[in-house]
Amino acid sequence: MIGGKGAFILSILSAWTVTTHGFTPYPLIRNQVGRTNKIRTLAPISRKDASSKDEAEEPSTNPFMALFSNIGQKALASKVETEGERSVRLKREELERLEGKEVERAERVKQDSLPYLFLLALQFLPLVGTERVESVAYFFGVAVTTVYLGGRQVTLVEEEERVSSESALFAPVAASISIGILYLLINSGINPAALYAAGVTLFGGLAISDIGVPILRNVLPEGFASGKVKVPKKVSDSFGLVDEELPLDGLVTLLLGLSITAAYWSPFAMEQKFLVSNFIAWALAMTSLGAISLGSFQTAAILLAGLFAYDIFWVFGTPVMMTVATKVEAPVKFLYTAPPLLEGAEPREYPFSVLGLGDVVIPGLFVRFMTKLDAALQPQTIGYFNGATAAYALGLSACFVVNEITHSGQPALLYLDPACIGSALAVGALNGQLADVW
Repeated sequence: MIGGKGAFILSILSAWTVTTHGFTPYPLIRNQVGRTNKIRTLAPISRKDASSKDEAEEPSTNPFMALFSNIGQKALASKVETEGERSVRLKREELERLEGKEVERAERVKQDSLPYLFLLALQFLPLVGTERVESVAYFFGVAVTTVYLGGRQVTLVEEEERVSSESALFAPVAASISIGILYLLINSGINPAALYAAGVTLFGGLAISDIGVPILRNVLPEGFASGKVKVPKKVSDSFGLVDEELPLDGLVTLLLGLSITAAYWSPFAMEQKFLVSNFIAWALAMTSLGAISLGSFQTAAILLAGLFAYDIFWVFGTPVMMTVATKVEAPVKFLYTAPPLLEGAEPREYPFSVLGLGDVVIPGLFVRFMTKLDAALQPQTIGYFNGATAAYALGLSACFVVNEITHSGQPALLYLDPACIGSALAVGALNGQLADVW
């Protein structure tokens, strides 16, 4: 059953069809350590001629010597590690596990270097132009690439938080309550944007420090991964460190996350720093996709079907979704400068085109779950992950086409959720595994 952090993601932040995830900043305590020394039992040495090394030693026939020898062996064998020694050993084992995972993460980033470089290149698109075609290309490229990378990434957690069927069923209800409260506060003249943004950017800074480690390990020299920084003993004791040192890569990425958070809160207009907001949103999306598992196809179908109905109701049936999305400014959405106004047109209330973070994360969780189906079912015709990624791209394309035709906001999950679920069923049928999928 999903834990507190995951429930927070699915019920509160999905009020905008948006999810975020707080995680344990493992890079802060990760370092390379050696193996612990094992206790060795010392056997009594018989006094025999040194020249008879190759002959088997006969046991002592002296009963007193045998007695004391047995007592000594039992005393040594009965020696157990203290609580402090056990704590140190477990911490070292955990650090070794984390370092092994970091190596895997860096290797996966290296394998996916081209998609990461493509994401970086997209951030220069606003310099090319702010017309509709550029904004659509930006949103499409960022969303599809993030879903692909998020589905393939290696994470530090041993076991992802699993969404239960009950949590999936309740998610649209909780999200509706959350967005309703935000809407009532805004209409009452109380803008919760600052408080909401403060919490989101705090998680965002930590997310950047986590996601940044495997990326920078592929960019900076090898010493970045193995470097250590000495810290005072009080700091070491506060963090429960085995040694009085912190890993260089974890500290650098933490400072990077804090710096980007500070840049978000700088006194510049959002038009000048919207890419900073987008980077925080991207880091939150990646950590969310790596931390939560849908558990089963039935749970995934329940969650996507519920949020499908939720998104349609709040976008088409009421002004709530659009009001909250434009009035509460926080890095829980991707932004792109809106096209310039035509001569004589009325000024826009909001200067950006928007793609909600939940429109990436909610279907992205399903796409990532497809990697588990690939591992379990070993499809021969087409893979479930590749099929779901392609279906996500097609669904998002359909959303943009309808948006261009109608010139009105669209609930993206209206197109994305059926595309993703339908892809799994279609791929299952093609592989003759439909019953196994369900």
